[in-house]
Amino acid sequence: MTNALSCRGLSKSYGKIGPWALNNVNLDLPSGQIVGLLGPNGSGKTTLLKLACGLLTPTGGTLLVGGAAPGLETKKRVSYLPDRNYLPSWMRTGDLLDYFGDFYTDFDRKKAEDMLKRLELDKKMQLKAMSKGTREKVQLVLVMSRAADLYLLDEPIGGVDPAARDYILDTIISNYREDATVVISTHLIADVEKVLDTVVFLNGGKIGLVSTTDAIRAEQGKSVDTLFREVYRC
Repeated sequence: MTNALSCRGLSKSYGKIGPWALNNVNLDLPSGQIVGLLGPNGSGKTTLLKLACGLLTPTGGTLLVGGAAPGLETKKRVSYLPDRNYLPSWMRTGDLLDYFGDFYTDFDRKKAEDMLKRLELDKKMQLKAMSKGTREKVQLVLVMSRAADLYLLDEPIGGVDPAARDYILDTIISNYREDATVVISTHLIADVEKVLDTVVFLNGGKIGLVSTTDAIRAEQGKSVDTLFREVYRC
């Protein structure tokens, strides 16, 4: 079976001689899993996601999405949630449904409207009138309403209050295809680890650990959050 995401010697520098945002990363993520991309701020998580969706190009090495280099065809199969708002603030939620429906052939408008209703989000409200957390919920609805093979979610719960985080995670796990892969990049490990199948520890642009959550709990006798804090204690 082709991996959802594969990296070999993947490196990325934003300057001619560094520093390295990613440094010789080797990684295979199989299909059908929810993966936690875990690391402190500045560890390279966002860079890896942007490389996977074709917004950046590698400085060295290779990255494949479903066996293909990022490009026009892979963008049809990847649904990306950035860590900041990128949509025009004048648009209403209903306008955004139209926009995604026109832009993506795999966009399921009915699914999106159902999620908006459950989240009690008004289709007539403009983005500029929403709180940061509400805007992030709208973006998440749009991203999860696509029938993608790979979902790349950058800090999907970073801007919402703790009471809403479980609801956001439930929205994620109940609205993706079972044979798809979801990558959740976050530093809020304790909040997300209950939904994760596999975790990738990333720090300083290098892979520190790749393991299933079950193996960590069985072999280490610790939660993922506890192990991460021990490995990367300041």
